[in-house]
Amino acid sequence: MRRGKLRLLFSALLVLIAGLAPACSACAQEPDPPTAARLMDDLMWGRAKVGGPFTLTDHTGHTRTDADFRGKFLLIYFGYTYCPDICPTDLQQIGLAIDKLGTAGAAVQPLFISVDPERDTRDVLANYVVLFHPRLIGLTGTAEQIRAVASAYKVYYAKYKPPEGGDYVIDHTGFIYFMDDAGTYRGFFPPGTSADRMVEIIRPLLPSPPGH
Repeated sequence: MRRGKLRLLFSALLVLIAGLAPACSACAQEPDPPTAARLMDDLMWGRAKVGGPFTLTDHTGHTRTDADFRGKFLLIYFGYTYCPDICPTDLQQIGLAIDKLGTAGAAVQPLFISVDPERDTRDVLANYVVLFHPRLIGLTGTAEQIRAVASAYKVYYAKYKPPEGGDYVIDHTGFIYFMDDAGTYRGFFPPGTSADRMVEIIRPLLPSPPGH
């Protein structure tokens, strides 16, 4: 019953999203709208599997795979450390949600997967993730590894050079993916979802803390 309720609540979230918006307000253009739209369709309407095996490097330099997180519910966010607005805002809400869950939050592991491996080195990630939550794990890898995991999660991203010059930005979707403790995709939260809303959706699925 709880799983069915979760699916219904996530369905309600899906229909609130009328289109695909870049998760970075600095990205004035979208390099490949057809690709972005196709990935969004796959994600929203269940036209393809979401999630799958990955091998990446965490912010401490250790190799991590999806199997390392079995037994944990996951909140996965794809972004990059140079993102000026939405990424830090959503990561802050993820960290707040973990704290608001109290002892039950120990069952939830937040992950930040960089879509900018060129700049987001291990050291950069290490200095970044601690700003949002002590248990947030930053993950990066080769360009090929990042492309593979992004494709598995139906994440769109592309490097974009502003016409006015300056550093490039990454045009990317910014959804928070929710995976259960068996590694199964359960749904996503759209950009801007509050910590309270995440807690409302997630809490019914979590195991009761010892002594409760």
